[in-house]
Amino acid sequence: MNFPFYIAKRYLFSKSSNNTINIITFIAAIGVVIGTLALFIVLSGFSGLREFSIGFLNTSDPDIKITSEKGKSFLFDKTFQSKIEAQNGIASYSKVIEERAFFEFHEKTHIAYIKGVDVNYTNVNSMDTTVYIGSWLQQEIPYGSVVGNGISAILSVGVFDYLEPLKIYVPKPGSGYITNPNNAFTEIHTQPIGVFALTDEIDKKFTFTSLEVAQELLGYAPEQISAIELKVNNIEDRLSIINALNTTLGPNYKIETREQLNAVFYKMLNTENLASYLIFTLILIIALFNVIGAIIMMILDKRDNLKTLYNIGATIKDIKRVFILQGFLLSIIGLFIGLTLGIILVLLQKKYSMFMITPNLAYPVEFNYANVFTVIITILVLGFLASKIASSRISIKLVE
Repeated sequence: MNFPFYIAKRYLFSKSSNNTINIITFIAAIGVVIGTLALFIVLSGFSGLREFSIGFLNTSDPDIKITSEKGKSFLFDKTFQSKIEAQNGIASYSKVIEERAFFEFHEKTHIAYIKGVDVNYTNVNSMDTTVYIGSWLQQEIPYGSVVGNGISAILSVGVFDYLEPLKIYVPKPGSGYITNPNNAFTEIHTQPIGVFALTDEIDKKFTFTSLEVAQELLGYAPEQISAIELKVNNIEDRLSIINALNTTLGPNYKIETREQLNAVFYKMLNTENLASYLIFTLILIIALFNVIGAIIMMILDKRDNLKTLYNIGATIKDIKRVFILQGFLLSIIGLFIGLTLGIILVLLQKKYSMFMITPNLAYPVEFNYANVFTVIITILVLGFLASKIASSRISIKLVE
C-alpha cells in the first residue's frame, strides 16, 4: 500500500488522544455531508422546475413554427402545401392565424390575442387538454371561442352565456385618416364555449377561435394564414427537418423551434440554475473551511509523529501528501454519504410527493446523472483544494 495513503487512512479513522480534534473532524465531515446534500437537492429541484415549466411550453408551442419574413401573413396554396407534405419526419401540421385584438363583454374590455386554428391543431399542440370548463372548439358551433382563464376573470366571461356574446374588434386595414371612428374596426361576435388554464401569461394572452372566424375578422382570403405549426415524429431529427425546409421554402420564411420561440424563458431558466449552483457552491466552500481547520489541527496534534516520519526518511513532500489524502478522503466520505441521502430523498419525493407546493401539486424534482456528476466534480475539486491549502502549513521548521 502507498505509504502516504496508509498513514492518511490511519489518521482519519483512528481517534486522536485530543478529544477536541475528534469533535472538529466530525463537524468537518458533517459540513461536507450537509453541503453535498443541499447542493444535490437544489440542482434536482431546479431540474424538476425546468421540466415542469417546459411541460407547459410543450403543450402550448409546436416543435417547429413557420412564419413569413415579411408581413404578418402568407398564402398557404397547393404548392406550399405539397412542399410541407413531401417533407419526411413531419407527423402533423396546423394552419393558424394570430393577431392582437380588442375584446368586450358586458362593457368590460381587454386587449389580448385572437388565435384562429384549424381542426388539426390539437394533433400538433394539446391545448384541448387544458380546458377545465366547457369544451374545445367544435365544428357544430362555428362561432364558438375558448378563452383563457385570465381573460375570463378580467371580463367575467362564462360558458354558454347566450344573452351576451364575446365581441372581438380589430382595426380595419388601410391607410389615411379615419373620418368616422365607428367604422374604424371590424367586429365579430363569438360564443364562449370553454375556458382553458395553463400559465398566467398564456391565460391572459389568448382566445382561440376557428381559423375561418379569424379569417373573417381580419379580412383574409381562404388561403391566407399567419403561420404553420409542425409536430415532428422524432425530436432528434428536428434540425435536419429545419435545414430541409429552409432549402425547400427559401429565404422568404422564418422557421423557428420551440426553444427559439421562448428564447428569453430558456435563458432565464439557465441563468437561475447557474446562479443557484454558484450560491450553494459558495456555501459549500465556507463549509470546507472546517476541513481546512480540522487538518491544520491534526497537523499540530501529530507534530511529534511527523518529526519521527521525517527522521526515518519521509520527505516533506510525502508528509504533505499524507494530509492532502486525509482531507481528500474526508471529502469523499462526506460526498458519498451526502449524495446517497440526496438521491434517496429525490427518489422518495418523485414517488411519494412528501413535500407539496399546494394541496394538489407536489414540489417537482428530477433525478439525472448530470446533477450527480456536477456534485461529484464540485466536491472533489473543492475538497482537494482545501486539503492542499491546509497541508501547505507543513514545513521543515515545523517537523524539526
